[in-house]
Order: sequence, then structure tokens, then C-alpha cells
Amino acid sequence: MERRQNHPLRAKNGHMSIILTHEVPFLGRPGDLVKVRPGFARNYLIPQGFATFATPHNLRVVEKHRERLRELEEARRADLLNLAAQIAQRSLTIEANANEEGHLFGSVNDVQIAETLKSEGFPITAENVRIEGPLKDLGLYTIKLHLGQDIYTEVKLWVVPTHTEEAAS
Repeated sequence: MERRQNHPLRAKNGHMSIILTHEVPFLGRPGDLVKVRPGFARNYLIPQGFATFATPHNLRVVEKHRERLRELEEARRADLLNLAAQIAQRSLTIEANANEEGHLFGSVNDVQIAETLKSEGFPITAENVRIEGPLKDLGLYTIKLHLGQDIYTEVKLWVVPTHTEEAAS
């Protein structure tokens, strides 16, 4: 008897191999090849669109898709490294109201730092800025930024007093 080409294969223990097309809790992520009971695959995963049969054709499609995702991820990583290098060469200046001792009346927080970077053309949000807490004194700070993946960079930040009419005279 001849076996069909795209028929799903069963293992000796009765499990069958399927490819997940969506994330399934406690089972896997899209593109994973998993072994499940035939009833679970036939009655739930495949009808709901969470999985497809692990045929040779589908395995090739998944591998091509993974390769494309890897290329995109490497391109994104190169862009982030380039951005990190550009940011590391910059220094920012934020003006703040302060008393004579250099203590700020308010504080400088991650949102203000992110907006200053954004105004200079960098796609940075407050979530990217890593500071222990709000900055409360004038001076030079080294601000850590997490750009994504495992890429970190630093930027120099000057917190300077606001220029007033009295200081000019």
C-alpha cells in the first residue's frame, strides 16, 4: 500500500507532529514543530487555525519564513547599533530652574530626556531611558539608554540653570 505524500506522520507513541501558526499557551510559539495527541490537533488546534500539519512543504515554508525573520532582525540590529553610535556622540542640554546651591526647584525626569532626544531627531521614548530617579541637581550626568534587544548606549546630559533677565544684567 502506498503512503500519501502530504499525510501527517504519527510517532510510535501515537503523537503527531504539527506546526504552530499562532502562540498557544504552554505549547509553543508560531513556527514551532510540536508533538501533540492526534485528537488535540484534529479537534482543537487545526480547526481553530492555531496549527497546521507538519508536511515537508509546510516545513520548507516555515524555514524560509524563519530565515526572512532572521534577516529582518539582523537589519534591525544594525540600525540600532548605528543609532547607538550616533547618540553616544551627542550631549544634551536641559534648562531647569534652580537655586544658588544648584538644587532644582523641580526635577528632570525620563520623559523630558526622551523629548529632548526626540527633538534632535532620535526615535526615543521614556521607556528607553534608564535613570534611577528624577535628577534634582545641576551638573553633568551620563544617561543610559536601552534601545532594544541587548543594545545599550549612553548620552551626556547637562542640566543647566534657566537664563533669566536678572542674570544678564
